[in-house]
Amino acid sequence: MATSRDVARLAGVSQATVSRAMSNPASIKPGNLDLIRAAMRELGYVPNAAAQAMKTGQAHAVGVVVADIKNPFYPEILDALTKYFDSMGKRVIVWNSDGLQDKNALEALGQGIIDGLVFTTINAKSPELERAIAAGYPIVMVNRYVAGLKSDQVRSQNMEGAGLVADYFLNNGRERIGCIFGPGHVSTASEREHGFVERLAKRGYKMDALCMKRGVFSHQSGLQAMRELMALENPPDAVFCANDLMAIGALDGARREGISIPADTWVVGFDDIEMSSWDSYSLTTVRQDSQEMARESARLLLQRIEDPTRPVEDICFPAALVIRGSTGRTAT
Repeated sequence: MATSRDVARLAGVSQATVSRAMSNPASIKPGNLDLIRAAMRELGYVPNAAAQAMKTGQAHAVGVVVADIKNPFYPEILDALTKYFDSMGKRVIVWNSDGLQDKNALEALGQGIIDGLVFTTINAKSPELERAIAAGYPIVMVNRYVAGLKSDQVRSQNMEGAGLVADYFLNNGRERIGCIFGPGHVSTASEREHGFVERLAKRGYKMDALCMKRGVFSHQSGLQAMRELMALENPPDAVFCANDLMAIGALDGARREGISIPADTWVVGFDDIEMSSWDSYSLTTVRQDSQEMARESARLLLQRIEDPTRPVEDICFPAALVIRGSTGRTAT
């Protein structure tokens, strides 16, 4: 079985450098780090996690809690997180949240199995989360916001982004506006709903309750809500959906009802997941830079692990309207 001495010999560096490469890869010159990792792969060397934890007082592992791994948005976030953590020599454990998994992840943090947690799914304050933060455990929220929570949080301009959609509809003469909102207890859904409705109201447009639907962040939910909207005696000529997965479902729902997009009605989503740009959907949407948000949350978590007393940061990324084929004009 290969040892760290074997890795050092093959890489042409000292054993101390190999040890530092495993515990603090950022301190190693990139060229040497590449040599060490190549030697590890060639020799099949796997560091002893328990031994590392005893030496450094850290597990060199972090946790990520996602809301629904089937939603294409979360694999995109997870991909950026794991790439960043891997580059910093950290192992990643993923929990697919269903409520109980949130508690399991927090327990793993308290037991020292992981050094910190990235949450993508907290919807409101929870006693377990508040206790963990109060105890000084490193926790970062990404794509979620809980007011008053003394934790690092990374998000996008949900209200402003939804306001861009409202302006876009009105600026292009949409006369009967519909919406498919997400679950009200989720911060992203709530912010997008408020931003959209408030911008319309500010410009003198009052939503018809018949044109307002609510669902969960799923394709089926968007599909069903869109079919109901299109079945109205006077259906909307533009529909804003709380996320892209719902919007893609809405496009499929419109097709089932024989509705032509964008000739009969427009559809706009939020997130700009990769599928939105596919020719079969060509979805106009609000883009939030999920990759950069993920990298920023990973950076914040590692900083929090190294310095638990540093000031809390709340970072908000800008949102931008991306116009594609599901709407009929290029003007914003």
